[in-house]
Amino acid sequence: MKLDQENLQQQLEPYFFNSGTVDEVARFILALEPRWQDFVFDWVLSVARTQPEISYQFASKAAHALQTIGRQGCENWLQFALDVYFERGLQPAVESLNNLDQFIAAQRKRSRGLEFSGTRGVLQHFLHGLNGRRLRLESSEEVLTDSEILQLPEVIDYFPDAADNFACFKAIAVHQWAQCWYGTWRADTIAQIPREEPMLRTFHYLETLRLNACIERDYPGLARQMKRLQADTPALWRELEAELRDPASSVLDSIRLSAEHWDKPRPDPFPYQGRLDPERVQSVLEARLQREKQQLQLALARMVEADADGTPGKKFELKTEQDSRPEFELEGVPMPQDAEVECLLASIMQDLGEMPPDYLQAAGSGDYLDGRGAQSGEDHPDDACKGSYHEQGTFLYDEWDCTRRAHRKRWCTVREREIQPDYASTFVGDTLHKYRGHIKSLRRSFEALRDEYRVLKKQPDGDSLDFDALVEAIADLRSGKEMTSRIYRKAHRVQRNIAVILMVDMSGSTKGWINIAQREALILLAEALSSLDDRYAIYGFSGNTRKRCEIYRIKTFDETYDEGVRARIAAIEPQDYTRMGATIRHLSYLFDHINARTKLLITLSDGKPDDYDTYHGEYGIEDTRMALFEARQRGIHPFCITIDEEARDYLPHMYGDSSYVLIDDVDKLPYRISEIYRGLTS
Repeated sequence: MKLDQENLQQQLEPYFFNSGTVDEVARFILALEPRWQDFVFDWVLSVARTQPEISYQFASKAAHALQTIGRQGCENWLQFALDVYFERGLQPAVESLNNLDQFIAAQRKRSRGLEFSGTRGVLQHFLHGLNGRRLRLESSEEVLTDSEILQLPEVIDYFPDAADNFACFKAIAVHQWAQCWYGTWRADTIAQIPREEPMLRTFHYLETLRLNACIERDYPGLARQMKRLQADTPALWRELEAELRDPASSVLDSIRLSAEHWDKPRPDPFPYQGRLDPERVQSVLEARLQREKQQLQLALARMVEADADGTPGKKFELKTEQDSRPEFELEGVPMPQDAEVECLLASIMQDLGEMPPDYLQAAGSGDYLDGRGAQSGEDHPDDACKGSYHEQGTFLYDEWDCTRRAHRKRWCTVREREIQPDYASTFVGDTLHKYRGHIKSLRRSFEALRDEYRVLKKQPDGDSLDFDALVEAIADLRSGKEMTSRIYRKAHRVQRNIAVILMVDMSGSTKGWINIAQREALILLAEALSSLDDRYAIYGFSGNTRKRCEIYRIKTFDETYDEGVRARIAAIEPQDYTRMGATIRHLSYLFDHINARTKLLITLSDGKPDDYDTYHGEYGIEDTRMALFEARQRGIHPFCITIDEEARDYLPHMYGDSSYVLIDDVDKLPYRISEIYRGLTS
């Protein structure tokens, strides 16, 4: 369609406040070269739906931008401004549009350097192979760590060679990891680290020298790579460096030396040094110590329950022999422990250097406290709906805007809420009676999974001969080769290391038989899972617009399947709408705190993503699809169980052809969900 003043005004009028602005925007577009008019008009319309002022500013500056940086550069410039808007507000976004030269300089830096987004996956896997707790990587304008998150620059262009820039990314990540692993942030010494400048800068330089020596002792290959990025230590500091290279030195030596030499002229910082924020680390450390103490005591309580006689009051001891992992003993008897407990032990020992006796006291009934407290506050859950949605106690997540092909930064507000248990309901008892025959067969089939064995072939010893391996060995012998001893078969018990979150749709459309079938299915699955050691959690979700994305805790990973969980399942009721993307991102965040070889996110829903605002149709589907893609990048396997007859029109696009199942009769849901779970995890 040929653009003219009249049809431009008709299409722009719904998005701008007055006719004068509409006339101006139309004139800006018509003044462009014909080859650029449609491009600018499409973006003006798209952005005006979100923020008319940014749309107006873009239209007024588009001609100059297109002549300066071209079509693709102009699109990148607008996307950057929108990102600034979602993260920092309107005024900074307008300023970014006014500073085209600054944007061009940043783009040139990106073209010369290496971007964090291109290295994150490799670095994350590399860090997971090092000692200590699992650390997350994020991009930031400043380089530092809070002892749980490592912040790296968005772009590094220190060197002309991409390999050197990657080595710098790696060195930054390793050095922040080293602060956590080699005791910079130990709980008993962090308060002694100086806060005042310039003593803090002196301490940071000296501590960097000490950490360099630690890395060189334990990881000489890494140290060689990092030395390429270092300048020689000035003569004035070499004597101090020699003292800090002593294997017996600690952060206390760096603190002592910084107090003695803070007034000396300091050399330039290392390119990977970043900065320190002791107060921020101390706040995160204190919250983590409280959270992990509760989690460990709950794990010990489960061990007591699993003990043969279950006698209360028994004492745990932690055996930490050299060159072996710590192990629990209960009254002198070794206790089995899962990977989650091992990670807890490693993290606590890393922070404290020892295991305090009060940590080894099993939690009693009712001692559970939710410990994700870094972002949780003391506000009442309903407060999220009042006034500003950026208050304490909420989680803010991005949302994918398919119309502009970019994320809306920190766009959705998620709050976890409690479902009030309904102890008076007879629903659970009625369900157990209704399906009593089916439950028995489910438990038997799930018990078989627990005792699943796999035959290992070509073993050096075993229960029987592996005839295929024996034939190969005899053939090798006759041809003059040495005969192998790996000619046996052995039955090996498969260790299940699975964590599952059941994500239950609690939107208003589930009212009636769907809600009943969902609750029955959850009860049957939970009863069957009592025969397994799989860790699982159940969360419901609903909401009303991006400011009220609500997630309901029904069962957390730390809880056992007890009367309280049954009463919460019985109390599940339909709520509002189905904004799925924010829920998936939050549950993916919860998965980050779980150590498991296999992580499954199983969605139980009756329809496509939908909300009261613009979150419907293509927009909702594409945001959910992007959230699922992000979950897969974090090692999570999504799967959907739906009863929506139209699911084949959109679920293959969101989940993939083999990652969903359609149940055509809601009454079959309680029977099918356990069968589907067994198929996914066996």
